[in-house]
Amino acid sequence: MFCDGCGGAVQPGQGFCPNCGKQILGSIAISRAAGRVQQHTHLLGILWLAISAFNAIGGVVLLLLGTTFFPHLREMDKVPPDAPIGFLVSLFMVLGVLVLGKAACGFIAGWGLMKYEPWARVMALVLAFISLFNIPFGTAVGVYTMWVLLPGESQMEYDALVAKRAVA
Repeated sequence: MFCDGCGGAVQPGQGFCPNCGKQILGSIAISRAAGRVQQHTHLLGILWLAISAFNAIGGVVLLLLGTTFFPHLREMDKVPPDAPIGFLVSLFMVLGVLVLGKAACGFIAGWGLMKYEPWARVMALVLAFISLFNIPFGTAVGVYTMWVLLPGESQMEYDALVAKRAVA
């Protein structure tokens, strides 16, 4: 135990600090500071939920363009007759489904990180590498995710948090 006034060592049962003379009230507990993973995992989960919401909006917009705008493109004036409308419809539909799938995975990873699920760390790291190409916000969340979860010490700390949650 240590004095909260001067930082000197205090023996259990002492009423006063031998260095500064400050009165010791109650017991002094030494608390271990939380590690990087424990400090940042909840915020990381929230960020994944937020960026996934933006991805979901983008995916819905792509699907709406593919299903409503491009099929009626020939009805508009000044559209060349050889416009690849079928290709554009297919492209926007596929891109919309992929972006919605990424958003769904991000929602699941964010929820899993907040609940300390055992699979969430790996899922978030995979999504982090994919998100590096989504400049600027996806890149920022991807780099932050890798900084928090990628080192080997982070894996051990996350596994300890998962085990602690499983016991509780």
